[in-house]
Amino acid sequence: MVIVGGGAAGLSLAYRLVETGVVTVTVVEPPNGPVRPAERTWCYWDQGDGDFGEAVTATWPLLRVHGPDGGPLTVDPTPSRYRMVRSTAFERLVHARLARAPGGRLLRATADTVRDVPGGAEVRCTAPGGRTLTLRSRYVFDSRPLRALPPARTQLLQHFRGWFVRTRGDRFDPAVADLMDFRVPQPRHGLAFGYVLPLAPDRALVEYTEFSRAPLTTEAYEAALGHYTREVLRLGEFSVESAEQGVIPMTDARFPRRAGAAVFRIGTAGGATRPATGYTFAAVQRHSRAIAAALHDGRATVPAPHGRRALAMDAVLLRALDTGRIDGPAFFTGLFRRTPAQRLLRFLDGATSLREEWGIGLRTPVGPMLRTALEVPFLPRRTHPAPGTGESHR
Repeated sequence: MVIVGGGAAGLSLAYRLVETGVVTVTVVEPPNGPVRPAERTWCYWDQGDGDFGEAVTATWPLLRVHGPDGGPLTVDPTPSRYRMVRSTAFERLVHARLARAPGGRLLRATADTVRDVPGGAEVRCTAPGGRTLTLRSRYVFDSRPLRALPPARTQLLQHFRGWFVRTRGDRFDPAVADLMDFRVPQPRHGLAFGYVLPLAPDRALVEYTEFSRAPLTTEAYEAALGHYTREVLRLGEFSVESAEQGVIPMTDARFPRRAGAAVFRIGTAGGATRPATGYTFAAVQRHSRAIAAALHDGRATVPAPHGRRALAMDAVLLRALDTGRIDGPAFFTGLFRRTPAQRLLRFLDGATSLREEWGIGLRTPVGPMLRTALEVPFLPRRTHPAPGTGESHR
């Protein structure tokens, strides 16, 4: 098997394929240089000790949301914990696993073309010295970002900038992750929130995030982060050790899972990002396990990363947010307030039953949501501008 791209999706699939004993796995990653992405942060929830032990930077047993009125709501998602993985540590873990596997291989090269050929697929690459390479495999899994998004009825962007900060005194509770803090000024269209992941009493990732139609300038993110850290969190004296920034599409577009008879798309390019929340990493893990199991059993089909029912609900929620029929901060705060934590996490990941979803739906603004549900099937799908590159923290 050949996997193109060494981000969360490509590395996760390689990990699962090696785990299930697939004979050969080659991962094609960009060489060091401007094409290679900067270090990224991925977060997800998992039960028990999780799969990636040594790559996990931090875990949080409690989750908190601050409503628009400033009131905090803390929930305990036991047996799940929220976890952070940094891309460098995750790469190190998967690269070591590949090196130990008899058929594992890591190739540092730029993938130029991926196409079907008789009996499988072909990847043509350029190595750092300019040498061209051609790889052939029964199947190729391509995680590279799409050049243009498929037509959609609704498209928002989840765009963010985060600071890794160190404070002069102890300002954070390392047991609690703030998933959504709505005590920030709200944009005219969409919603905004703060996101705080403590790494120590004096260190944290502090992020400003918007769900809206267009990203901000770096200067605007910096101003929003300055206001949040100083006026809302009141951190006092602190230093910024590093920063991250990204843009992720939130769209009800239909992402094709295949780019050819033997070429499959994975990750955000294959529709793994949950449209209404931006959560990706947990879905990538489920999808990678399913693909590895299918190949192990000799099945040449790749399942969808999200079920049709989950995508239909997301299409309604996206439209309701985009039209302003529901108040985003009130909606998400209400979900945390009225839904048991473990059930809510399953809902955000698209893993709830129909009965559970019905119960959650009855606790949302029924009138606006019903009106939107009746409207969505008749909306035309249009091409929207492609966002900049980015990878979801979640």
